[in-house]
Amino acid sequence: MMSGQVNGDGAQSAGPPAVVVYWRPGCPYCIRLRMGLRRMNVASEELNIWSDPSAAAFVRSVNGGDETVPTVVVGATAMRNPTPREVKRELERQAPGPEAK
Repeated sequence: MMSGQVNGDGAQSAGPPAVVVYWRPGCPYCIRLRMGLRRMNVASEELNIWSDPSAAAFVRSVNGGDETVPTVVVGATAMRNPTPREVKRELERQAPGPEAK
């Protein structure tokens, strides 16, 4: 897993951080991740890098020029090929509220 900060507009939202999954058809790792997130009831936006050139460009920008998928962004953290549990853990780490650390 690789993680790092993603540049954004810096706006903070009141709800949980957004989860964005960058994937491509035929990728077994993408299938495993997407199905796992659904089983864990983790809502996410899914962007197919083969049909969305800006999504592909973003994935290259956070992966040293490679189109490595799945790439997941949780809030401001990019993760390369994480497990569903790693995504949920990062989401919980960033979640606002009294129980968040």
